[in-house]
Amino acid sequence: MDTMLGFVGLTITTLLALFAALALQGLLLRAAFALMQPATASRRVPPPAVEHGAHLVVRAFSRTR
Repeated sequence: MDTMLGFVGLTITTLLALFAALALQGLLLRAAFALMQPATASRRVPPPAVEHGAHLVVRAFSRTR
């Protein structure tokens, strides 16, 4: 009987440690994704180049002549 109680205690302790490790791993994974997001999700549109605007002006003036 004493051996069975020891085994049950060891099993419960192991399961609690497993769930604590999984919770910590999940938190660390979320933190890693949160820290990586600004580097991977840059959605800023670059300003148009001056050459592109000049090309559009030349095209507009060439059509009117």
